[in-house]
This record gives sequence, C-alpha cells and structure tokens, in this order.
Amino acid sequence: MSSPALGHRHKAYRCSFYPGRQDLYVRLGSVTVFVRDQERSLRFYRDQLGFEVASDARAPSGERQVVLAPPDGTAMLTLIAPRRGSAEYNFIGHPTRVAFLTESVSRKYEEWQKRGVVFCQVPQMEDWGMSAVFEDPDGNSFFLVEDEVALEEIEEHRREHIARHETEQMEALELENAREAQARLFPQTQPELATLEYSGICIQARTVGGDYYDFIELGKGRFGLVIGDISGKGTAAALLMANLQAHLRNLCSTYSSRPYVPFAVDQPQRLLQAVNRLFCDNTASRAFASLFFAEYDDTTRRLRYANCGHLPALILRRDNQLEALNSTSTVVGLFKEWECSVGEFQLACGDTFVFYTDGVTESFNEADEQFGEERLIEALRRHRELPSPVLLRMLVDEVRRFSPQKQHDDITLIAAKCR
Repeated sequence: MSSPALGHRHKAYRCSFYPGRQDLYVRLGSVTVFVRDQERSLRFYRDQLGFEVASDARAPSGERQVVLAPPDGTAMLTLIAPRRGSAEYNFIGHPTRVAFLTESVSRKYEEWQKRGVVFCQVPQMEDWGMSAVFEDPDGNSFFLVEDEVALEEIEEHRREHIARHETEQMEALELENAREAQARLFPQTQPELATLEYSGICIQARTVGGDYYDFIELGKGRFGLVIGDISGKGTAAALLMANLQAHLRNLCSTYSSRPYVPFAVDQPQRLLQAVNRLFCDNTASRAFASLFFAEYDDTTRRLRYANCGHLPALILRRDNQLEALNSTSTVVGLFKEWECSVGEFQLACGDTFVFYTDGVTESFNEADEQFGEERLIEALRRHRELPSPVLLRMLVDEVRRFSPQKQHDDITLIAAKCR
C-alpha cells in the first residue's frame, strides 16, 4: 500500500470558510466506512481513537447511521453496516484511502498501539514527511500522516487561536465592566414615600442594553418615575441610555434646586423639551427613545405624566377598573422642534399602576404568539395584592413561562401601589 502524496497540496485548516468569499461554500462533510458491526466499530473509533459521536440516528429507510468526528478538523466518518450479500458489503476490509493528519506519527503510533489499535505499517519516512497505516476491527485501513507544510499551518492556526482567545477574553472583560457600569446607572436607593410603595426591575437580554428606568427626587414633596426604551440594542443602545439618563438627571437636579426656576416641578413639559434638545444635539440623527415620565405628588397622590411615544401605563383602580395612560407626544430625539403635552391623573389608596417596555408584551412563544397587553393585564389583576417587588417578580415569571426560550429584548417594569 502506498501512502498518499500530500506535500504542498495538503491544507490543515479546520474550516475553509473565509469572510467575503463570493463563490459557494463547499467542503468535505463525511466519508463513509462500511463495517459489519456498528456497535463494535463505534467502541473502536470512540474509545481507542478518541473520536466523538456526532450523531447516531436512523435514515428514513430505517438504516442506522453512526457519524463520528475526529478531535480536530471538519470532516467526519459515517459508519454503515450494509446488508450481507450487497455490493457495499464487499467493500468491508479494504483500503479506504482516507488519511488522518497528526503532528507526530510516531507519538500517535505509540499512543494508539497501547490502546490496542493494529498497525499494518509502522511509521516510516516519506519524501514529504512520515506515515503509518492502521486498521479498524473490520480490516478497513487508514493512513496516519505527518506533513511538514501541514504542521506549519497547524502552528500558524494555533497562534491565531491563542491571539483570538486573548482578544475574546479582553472583549468579555470589557463587556463585564460595561455591565457593571450600566448597573450603577439604575437607581441604587429608593427614597421612602408616605403614600406610595414602588419598585423597578430591568432584565437585559444582552450584557448591556437600552432599557432605562429611574426614580428621581424633584423637590417640594414630588417624585419622578421614569421608564424608557432606546432605539437599537447592545452596546450602542447602552451608550444612548447613559446619555439620556445623564441629561434627565442633570436637568432635574439643576432646576429642582433653584426654586426661582420651577422647571422640573411645575413645568415637566419644559424639562422634557430640554432633554429632547440635548439628546438631539449629542446623538446620531437616527437615534431616539420612547419615554414615560411621571411626576408623583406624595401629599395629594396626584400623578402628572408625559408619554413620549411609549407603551401606555396601566392603572388598576381599587375597584378593579383599568385605565391606560396613552401617548401625549412623539418619541424623544428625532425632532429638535418638539412639543410635549402633560396629562394628569388622581390616584387613590389601593390603586396600582405599572409602566413597562415592549420586551414584556412582545415576548413570544414557540407558536410565535406575543405575550401582549391582555396577558399582562390579567397577570396584574391576579397579583395586584402583592407588595410591588413581589408583584414585579410574578409578572416577570409569567412572561418567562410564556416565553421560555432565549430572551430577545430587555424586560423592564416599574410597579407602584398607593398606600
């Protein structure tokens, strides 16, 4: 049996896909090996050669197909047990002409020989490298080859892998730092209010995200509750979220501390117009955010709000009647000339209200059905008697039971109950 001529034509690539290729992707998928006993052969390739089982299933014809993958590379072996007397049965026990590449034929020869692998040709030098020949339990023979050009490629790929791994570790560290930094942007404390129990939660679909909620002291016994959803996802949305939060907080703290300019407290529409202007000036032209801003008076239980293109807030009255606070303006950040109107609502003891982002209502199940507003309302009615932190957890649990697969969008809610 002569060894295959490899030389400069051999490639050690694990995968030959190159980004930017224009021609259609083609590579060797599997090689069929005919055997008498699939279980015996499976044990040989798995236990003695160290291959992994890629699949073990039956074809529509009922024929069992066992597919094994070597530790490296992309091509696989498919073990077929043909019917006795068939043409394929006659192929058992013949040279397969299949060559396995290794970094050291002599070392792999010693390792496999100790595991009981039979070699019909011990390692020998060739013009292009070294080769050996081994057999499986049915006498099917294979080459084991070591080629200098291929080994150089293996080393090059090993160095690329190490560099890629280091880059991925650095990127993962940077993402974790970004996650921790963004987590600090959410409320770290919750001021105690006399007439309102409240809580917020944000469960991000990625390491960082674009959903935003906040609790802001506005002075004069008034308190701000904010929820928003930034356009886009991931890191870009997280940066925009930080931008919006900084503008809103800075303007609230600046003007609420200057009583002769009663900006945030008495004219929330002017506050939001300033936020919109700054957001337009400091972000790309396509960036925008839906935003729900509510100002709550802790003495009178009066709620003034601006719904800037956001989903309607839900208010469940103590008599179980439901009311929705719909949009009062368009989204923030798209137009410099932007008008905002403010709605007003009187709350009473026992009323419960919920703000949320579309990651709640647009979560979908395997049938591609959305969780939707109706399911959210039903869940709110079922759990309305619970304290607001527990109420939030129950609402999130209902969404996750409905949509147990991978989360596709940030899930953010604020729940509050009038004492």
